Amino acid sequence: MCALDLIREQVAWCDEEGVSILCCPEAILGGLADFSDDPAPFAIRTGNGQLASVLAPLASDRVTCIVGFTELGCDGALYNAAAVFHRGRVGAVYRKVHPAIRRSVYAPGWETPIFHAGRLTFGIVICNDSNYPALAGHIAAGGAAALFIPTNNGLPNGRASLKLNAAARTTDIAIATVNRIWVIRADVAGRNGKLTSFGCSKIVNPEGDVVQEGRLEGPDLLVAHIDIDKPSE
Repeated sequence: MCALDLIREQVAWCDEEGVSILCCPEAILGGLADFSDDPAPFAIRTGNGQLASVLAPLASDRVTCIVGFTELGCDGALYNAAAVFHRGRVGAVYRKVHPAIRRSVYAPGWETPIFHAGRLTFGIVICNDSNYPALAGHIAAGGAAALFIPTNNGLPNGRASLKLNAAARTTDIAIATVNRIWVIRADVAGRNGKLTSFGCSKIVNPEGDVVQEGRLEGPDLLVAHIDIDKPSE
């Protein structure tokens, strides 16, 4: 079953259970271009309607999806991106600002937009971006009550480590408590022969409590009620 089919199943479940936002992992469509010899076949354009067409099976009147993919920009560059897909339309796209710790085929993004779904105001950063506190701070200052972090910690088998999980947990709690916002991280989990991710998906409330956490190396769907109003200082 392809990733789009799996996401569609989760959208249907969320629709039935009254869950309004579904956040998927980084590069859930096609995988990370950094691990591909030829990323062109799974790069998706946003300006010509291609992305909306690809995401059309996920359309829902109730569920907004945050979907990670590789974007082929109008400038010919590749961007590690996440689309906000709302009621059958691509509302906006976030481009990862810090594509990789070492080097990447992705060009860096430069904006940290604020998104809206229903009454929820939120922001997005992707994986390594969460290690740069100024990005989360800017989003929180813009009035966001939640920060979604699509993540892909799939690494070559010999490099995979639970230290990544511990580091992500520390980072997420710090972001939540410093900025007084909800933090929702969605990571891949499992093995595909060459890559391993133990999975560090979690939901952290503004007090720094981990209210939901994914199982190691297994699929999971984490659900929590997010308070619309940011807590007062």
